[in-house]
Amino acid sequence: MNEFILTTESQGVFTITLNRENKKNSLTNTMYQQLCQHFAYAEKTASIHCVVIQGSEQCFCAGNDLQDFLQCSMDDELAALEFVKVLSQLTKPLVAGVAGVAVGIGTTLLLHCDMVIAANNSYFQLPFTQLGLCPEAGSSLLLTQKVGANKAFELMVMGQSFNADEAFAFGITNKTCQPDELITLTAEIAQTIANLPVESVMTSRKLIRQANHALLKQTIDDESKAFFQLVNSPECKKIIAKFFT
Repeated sequence: MNEFILTTESQGVFTITLNRENKKNSLTNTMYQQLCQHFAYAEKTASIHCVVIQGSEQCFCAGNDLQDFLQCSMDDELAALEFVKVLSQLTKPLVAGVAGVAVGIGTTLLLHCDMVIAANNSYFQLPFTQLGLCPEAGSSLLLTQKVGANKAFELMVMGQSFNADEAFAFGITNKTCQPDELITLTAEIAQTIANLPVESVMTSRKLIRQANHALLKQTIDDESKAFFQLVNSPECKKIIAKFFT
C-alpha cells in the first residue's frame, strides 16, 4: 500500500509530510481524510506543541487531484471541504515548509499557518476561475486582508502566478531559503515554537486570531456552498474533463 502521507513525532513536534511526489503531491479524497485524522490527533495529544506540514525540497502540493472533482456528484461529500474546516479550527501552532509547486489548496492552506518557510524555487498559483471554481479555505477573506481586494482579484480570479519573493512581499510567507535548507529550517522553527511555554503560545495564538474567528467561519461556509455548486456544474466538469483527454 502506498503511503502518500507520512508522519513523525519528536520532542513536541508532529510533522506531516506529503509523499505523492509523482503526482506533485496532489490531494485525493483519501488523503484529505487522512489529513483530517492527523490534525485531530495532533489537536487532542497534549505532548504535541507544534504541527508541521511539508512536502519535499522540490514539491509542496499541486492542489486537489482533479479526478476527484470530475467524479464528484451532488450526492457526494468533498473531503477537501471537511479538511478546510478542520484546518481552520486547529488551535495549535502550524508551520509549513514549501518548495516547488504550491497550487490551489497548496497555497490557501498556508493562509492558516502561523509560520511559512518557502524555498526560492517555490511557485504559487490560485487557478480557481480557470477551472470554473471559486476561492476556498477562507482565502477570499484571508488573502484579501493581506493584499487588498484588487490584488486578491488578480491572484484568485485572473489566476496570476507568483514566486517566493512575491509571496514574502504579500505576507503569505515568513522566510525564504535555498531548497536544500528548507526541511532543516522548517524543523528548527517548529522546534523553537514547541520549546516555548505552551499555554503562553496557545493563548497568544488565540488572541491573534480571535477577531477573525466568526467572520472566517462564515466565509468558509459561504465558499464551501458555492464551491460545491460550481464543482458539480456542467461548465466545471467540461473544463476538468479536458485534462484527461
